Amino acid sequence: MSGNNVAGEVVDGEQAHAGGTDVRTYEVRTYGCQMNVHDSERLAGLLEGAGYVRSPEGAEEGDADVVVFNTCAVRENADNRLYGNLGRLAPMKTKRPGMQIAVGGCLAQKDRDTITRRAPWVDVVFGTHNIGKLPVLLERARVQEEAQVEIAESLEAFPSTLPTRRESAYAAWVSVSVGCNNTCTFCIVPALRGKEKDRRTGDILAEVEALVAEGVSEITLLGQNVNAYGSDIGDREAFSKLLRACGKIEGLERVRFTSPHPRDFTDDVIAAMAETPNVMPQLHMPLQSGSDTVLRAMRRSYRQERFLSIIGKVRAAIPDAAITTDIIVGFPGETEEDFQQTLHTVREARFAQAFTFQYSKRPGTPAAEMDGQIPKDVVQERYMRLVALQEEISWEENKKQVGRVLEVMAAEGEGRKDGATHRLSGRAPDNRLVHFTKPDEEVRPGDVVTVEITYAAPHHLLAEGAARAVRRTRAGDAWERRNAAPAPAPGVLLGLPTIGAPAPQPAPAGGCSAC
Repeated sequence: MSGNNVAGEVVDGEQAHAGGTDVRTYEVRTYGCQMNVHDSERLAGLLEGAGYVRSPEGAEEGDADVVVFNTCAVRENADNRLYGNLGRLAPMKTKRPGMQIAVGGCLAQKDRDTITRRAPWVDVVFGTHNIGKLPVLLERARVQEEAQVEIAESLEAFPSTLPTRRESAYAAWVSVSVGCNNTCTFCIVPALRGKEKDRRTGDILAEVEALVAEGVSEITLLGQNVNAYGSDIGDREAFSKLLRACGKIEGLERVRFTSPHPRDFTDDVIAAMAETPNVMPQLHMPLQSGSDTVLRAMRRSYRQERFLSIIGKVRAAIPDAAITTDIIVGFPGETEEDFQQTLHTVREARFAQAFTFQYSKRPGTPAAEMDGQIPKDVVQERYMRLVALQEEISWEENKKQVGRVLEVMAAEGEGRKDGATHRLSGRAPDNRLVHFTKPDEEVRPGDVVTVEITYAAPHHLLAEGAARAVRRTRAGDAWERRNAAPAPAPGVLLGLPTIGAPAPQPAPAGGCSAC
């Protein structure tokens, strides 16, 4: 993969409601990494808990009564993108005096007052630490008829205690921590989301068990540096213990996690992955650069040899593991020799996929002020060489899957051409995307289909023969119940993040997760 680096809840004694008796609609627009996607599920849950209903699919831009932007601040042009979108809404808001616009997330945490100065028609600005205040701030802005800017400097409550409107009925994100203790020179996330704060293990497992009881069969443990879990209590094996505990939850078929950091990736985690049947043979391990010199400038605490040794240990313990990564091309000071070291590491690691980013300045980071900024044409040329190499490796690695018989969890919305090709799509245990011939019997998202792989492309696999088996699952039942039920009344929070694994390791738009 490639890209550029791109109701009535009472809070503080105030009653949040949708205002009047008319039902008000909302729309949440999300930019950024998996953490932002999961935060948006919470924002949707908060709004529905306060009496709002989601704007219908296919509605015209500006039709929603409340538009919430959940922003990312890791790209150089993040603010331009936001203000361009806000500018398009300004005339619509003028025509609809009751319409409200809210801006939250990392860019709001960073720029706070700047947003209402540049876009005075914005009603609410809130940060990463106080997303639970959104309904109250909207109501306060409506009553007082002035913008409400409220940015907390530290976490007020762990976000997972908030109501959540999940997007998938069969797969879910589960946060294990928020924040990050690393100081990578290209990343602004620690400044915006704070130091790492871990959830209690019992709370995590209770959430997983509750999700499984609702029909979820796949969870992805989520953290800015997920395998540093336990640093709050000084238990370096806390994450491996959590993986093993997830393995004991009956009905939980697939466990994934993202994103780990090579510094904290210990042998006990590899052992837990290999020895826990429902932990999937998949690992996303951000490399960023193969050059020790560049890694030092990035303030990454590992070197090429350490990274490749981790990959080797994972492959020895889990031979079928699909390993993916993040790589930044053109970091300040990167020489051709440095770049060749990245190419060497890619050849040695043989990643199934790599999310490749052209370095661009991230305002507020040390790297943005470093000497040796690389000319755009040089960055582009290196980037194209890296993409070409990784495409070749991805295709070669996928060809090794031909002839294998895999259990594919059917997904919703992953195959854009499925209707025309009479196929369905889903994820293999290692998270590879598989398109397969539609069986004669019904297959619902969340059901598991056993297929034989007949063809490989760089970014997907095909199973063109008849399915060997179709297993109806509780997850498929959950999907069917959701889609058969009438639209939920305001305040009823259902279901769970999109398709297959919650977002199949999406390119994080410049990537908070790229740590």
